[in-house]
Amino acid sequence: MAESHDLGKRGEDLAAEHLKKAGYKILKRNWKFGKHEIDIIAENNNFLVFAEVKTRTDELLVQVSDIVNREKQRSIILCADRYINWYNITKESRFDVIIVIFSGNACKIDHIEDAFYPTLR
Repeated sequence: MAESHDLGKRGEDLAAEHLKKAGYKILKRNWKFGKHEIDIIAENNNFLVFAEVKTRTDELLVQVSDIVNREKQRSIILCADRYINWYNITKESRFDVIIVIFSGNACKIDHIEDAFYPTLR
């Protein structure tokens, strides 16, 4: 289990670096509300971004809905809502998924903007 945690932490670190290089400011990492958590909260000039990071050791052809299921999406949306209300945010927000794939010594990052929308009930 420690290996999996270490891999996930490494993936989140690389995802944060990816966002910084793309011009985002990292506001929070691993922000929690109760049992809910958002991996990375960042912003650029246009959006407040709630990013879920998924780290894999090999490339599999899967859809975002398989990586971040509806239950996880609801959890992220609820947590994001609390963050927005807590900090009185008025900036438009979006939900991204960042997939970090390690293959040997190589690493690939796939940043999916607007991966899901806060319309789930």
